[in-house]
Amino acid sequence: MANLPSLLLVDDDPLISESLAFVLKDSFNVHIVATREEVKRLLYTIPVLPDLALVDLGLPPNPHSPEEGFNLVAELLTFNPSIKILILSGQDAIENVRHALTLGAVDFIPKPCDMGLLKARLNHQKMILEAEQKLKTEKPKQKDCGLIGKSTAMETLRTQIKQFANSPFSVLVLGESGTGKELIAQCLHKQSQRADEPCLIVNCAAFTTELLEAQLFGHAKGAFTGATTARSGFFEEANQGSLILDEIGEMPLALQSKLLRVLENGEYYRLGETKVRKSEARIIAASNRNLREEVMKGNFRGDLYHRLSVLAIKVPSLNERNDDKLLLLENFKNFYSEMGTLFQLDKDAKQSWINYAFPGNVRELRNIVIRLGAKYPNQLITQETLLEELETNLSAVQLNDIDYDQAIAIQLSKSGFSLDEVLLDWEHRYINAALKTSDGNLSQAARILKINRTTLYSKMQRLSKLEN
Repeated sequence: MANLPSLLLVDDDPLISESLAFVLKDSFNVHIVATREEVKRLLYTIPVLPDLALVDLGLPPNPHSPEEGFNLVAELLTFNPSIKILILSGQDAIENVRHALTLGAVDFIPKPCDMGLLKARLNHQKMILEAEQKLKTEKPKQKDCGLIGKSTAMETLRTQIKQFANSPFSVLVLGESGTGKELIAQCLHKQSQRADEPCLIVNCAAFTTELLEAQLFGHAKGAFTGATTARSGFFEEANQGSLILDEIGEMPLALQSKLLRVLENGEYYRLGETKVRKSEARIIAASNRNLREEVMKGNFRGDLYHRLSVLAIKVPSLNERNDDKLLLLENFKNFYSEMGTLFQLDKDAKQSWINYAFPGNVRELRNIVIRLGAKYPNQLITQETLLEELETNLSAVQLNDIDYDQAIAIQLSKSGFSLDEVLLDWEHRYINAALKTSDGNLSQAARILKINRTTLYSKMQRLSKLEN
């Protein structure tokens, strides 16, 4: 069992989860959980993060809405960017399918499902994991650290990496989710004089404040519950190498002052100790947030932001790299060729591929290639087939570069289309986005939406009743 890949099974129906665990136990080490909170507790305690996840969208406390599942997909990728997430859900409206895949899920299987199909899909992802692990083990020499693209944006990025690689100063890598910020950070290390030293990565969003402090600075024996032995932290283990702080915008304010001290004079303390220690590691921070705005909101220290952003790299979104979209398509097709991904796009499908905005960036593009290869091996894919796999909403494509009449006609031709449901879905999305932007402040959200506060409240109540 120890050599089997681990599978996180998230479903609040014990009959389903226990039945699936029984069927899959010979192929996977299965961890069963029912809620997002249980997932977090499990991930904090198990020594090795799961390789795959099978997730239901409808989870407590609101099992009639897909939002908990969507949020869980994003959180799982924060904990482990290489995890393969498959959705197993009865909430299989095309909008939910596309949104889940855009967030980073690699497959969507509607309930009830054929067990043979489920096993085949899981085994396909297991083969992909094995291929990726083999590539990491072989550590091939790759030009430009494996960066793919000939667009102006990518050439500018390569130039910045070469300029900043050997600088002793910290570097701040900014960009949307899925653009490859971690890869850029690793490139900075590989092209520097520190390349033979360790390069360690810690995700600041994946730990509680106490655990993150212990991970970074180490801890003494008995420093907190469960600390049965003393342990060195990432700053110590990185030695004279590089320490990549991913999602630095999520770092708690209480730790930001301690990080600032390390950046200024290299000094830090292990948790539970009074002995001053010194770090010579170079800090490379990454964030998908606008840290300048976070400083203005009081969520991020201004002095830390200015210290980190002495050198800054903006990783372009895939929508800024239209010339690279076909190159990336061919790269991932070739990489996963053993999985049967040698499909082809017809002329119209290629144009739609170039026009599509890829809101999930390179991560979404890779997952679409894997999915197309699994569903249509060695086939010629038409525009209509491709559009089934893309989140082709009006906000997710370039307005002047796609035939909307054709896209809408395809959607209207599908059984079960309802204009009321589409409009309600978009209303729900915009309200949720406004609430997230305003941190739940109803008045501010109403101002963003340009509607009255009481109108917003009425809409939220109506949508809540429809969901229940």
